[in-house]
Amino acid sequence: MRLPTPLPRPALRRSAHRSALALILLAPLAACSLPSFMTFPPQVRGNKVDTEQLKELVPGTSTRADVVALLGSPTAKATFDDSTWIYIGEVTKPVIAGTQEVLDQQVVLVNFSDGGVVQSVQTRTSADSRPVSVVSRTTPSPGADATILQQLLGNIGRFGPGGSAGGNSSNRSGGTGNY
Repeated sequence: MRLPTPLPRPALRRSAHRSALALILLAPLAACSLPSFMTFPPQVRGNKVDTEQLKELVPGTSTRADVVALLGSPTAKATFDDSTWIYIGEVTKPVIAGTQEVLDQQVVLVNFSDGGVVQSVQTRTSADSRPVSVVSRTTPSPGADATILQQLLGNIGRFGPGGSAGGNSSNRSGGTGNY
């Protein structure tokens, strides 16, 4: 039985140098996250209001037209109160499996008087939010128990050639339809 011959010294050194170089180049990747060219940039969603713009709104003097010119159209208006405008904005970053990580969230409430003048400006962040539990129940609806075949074949014989129900071509007054 023959033993394999050892590598000559220069080939062994080259192999060791290549391994060391590869280790040096790959070590920073193990300690850090992905490089910036491999990640997605943060995305602004909604109407993110700048704090400098909010400083320009003066309660008691600014009007609805001033708010629209400065902040744009509101994201929403209060459901039962047209005098409250809501600006909702957030900064998200895509993460694994298409989900979004929320980096910053902001809600700005602008309240107007009956004359259309700004009364107050309030800013809310994610720290002001409340957790909401989702109910997993479903609402029953008619027809949910029938199969597709029952639904398709269920109307056979219900309508006649004249388009009236029951296959009878007479009108509702009980006549023959001949006038």
